[in-house]
This record gives sequence, C-alpha cells and structure tokens, in this order.
Amino acid sequence: MNPPPPDRLDYEGRRFHAPDGDRRTTALYHQQDDLVWAEITGGTVQRGWTAGTRQPDGTLAMGYTFVLTDGQVICGRTHNTPTLTPDGRIRLHETWERYGPHPTTGTSTIEEIAP
Repeated sequence: MNPPPPDRLDYEGRRFHAPDGDRRTTALYHQQDDLVWAEITGGTVQRGWTAGTRQPDGTLAMGYTFVLTDGQVICGRTHNTPTLTPDGRIRLHETWERYGPHPTTGTSTIEEIAP
C-alpha cells in the first residue's frame, strides 16, 4: 500500500513532539478541510497554539503563539514540509521565524507520536 501524498495527509487527532527536544512538550493537531491547528502544552510551554492552512503542495503555512512557564510570550510563523517516517508516521520539517524583542529564525523537526 502506498502512503498518501503530502496534500492528502490528515492531521486530525495526531499528536506530535520534537524527537530531539523536550518530549514533554506535545502538540495535538486538528484539521477541517485545509485549515490545520494545534494546541501545545508541556515542558516549558504553559500553553500554545498554532493555526494555518495546508497548501496545494501539502506544506503547512502557520502562525504560532506560546506562553512559556516563565511568563514569556513567543509569536511567529512557520512553514512545515511533511514527510513520512519508515514506520508511516508524519514528520514535519519546520522553517520558522520568531517575532518580538528577541527575533530569530531557525529550523526544527517534529514528528508524530506513535499511537
């Protein structure tokens, strides 16, 4: 069986974390048509949200806001390119930009937590 193409991946109910980061921080994703959003909690993230759209090529264009446990508020945007792990989970390769008093850019990876 072939995996679905990136523009057909369904994010509803999938949980993600950074495999090389703080695994206590998780994101629960939701999807309605091409609208995709998630709630993020755990680790140093007291509460966070991301929302955006799935593009025709399957990438995700999203904005985010996190409230950290130390009270900092972090906002920015991210562009995520999905791939599949060898066992079929979704891996998102993120290129992000942070706004505010400490603006920065970077890349990271999050992947679906096995059910």
